Amino acid sequence: MKIFTNILIFVAIALIIVNVFTIDFNKPLEGNSMVALIGIVAAICAVLVLLIFRMSKKIEQNLKN
Repeated sequence: MKIFTNILIFVAIALIIVNVFTIDFNKPLEGNSMVALIGIVAAICAVLVLLIFRMSKKIEQNLKN
């Protein structure tokens, strides 16, 4: 499970990087830039959810021991 979450975190970070290069900083709220901003926010949320999931699994494992 740890490898799977690491892969998903890596993919989300890669999506953040790709979307940062897609943004037109002169008009950040128009066209493809708006889609890129939404993609960045969604990828950050995905990373946070995966990190919370990983922490909960560690806590669950500690409680079992």
